[in-house]
Amino acid sequence: NFPAAMAPREIAPALAAGCTVILKPASETPLTAYALAALYQEAGVPPGVVNVLTTSNPGPVTAALLADPRVRKLSFTGSTGVGRVLLAEAAKHVVSCSMELGGNAPFLVFDDADLDAAVDGAMVAKMRNAGEACTAANRIYVQSGV
Repeated sequence: NFPAAMAPREIAPALAAGCTVILKPASETPLTAYALAALYQEAGVPPGVVNVLTTSNPGPVTAALLADPRVRKLSFTGSTGVGRVLLAEAAKHVVSCSMELGGNAPFLVFDDADLDAAVDGAMVAKMRNAGEACTAANRIYVQSGV
């Protein structure tokens, strides 16, 4: 997905509600998370409000975080398999969850479509970010008159 775009979608509402944030980025994107945290501080967010936590052993670390009564919300973007594990762990402690688990996005082409624009749009919808985006089109439906 898009770590520099996805994390702020979850961080901003937490900050607006007066909460602190622990951002545990994917192992492939820790520097993006650190850069975002630095930008929040540069924008005036006090140190300790947006915190980045990296680990090579996320299971036990996440379990410990979810067991802490100060943690009231979990937001996760990633695979369905990991999402299931996190939901089960969060349920033990009645932690509210929001999950973005792999999309199933359709691309629709209607009879009155500009076909050149539709083909260009379908290519972008499917292949953006090498097809590795939760919003990537997984199904293309074309109305029978096309």
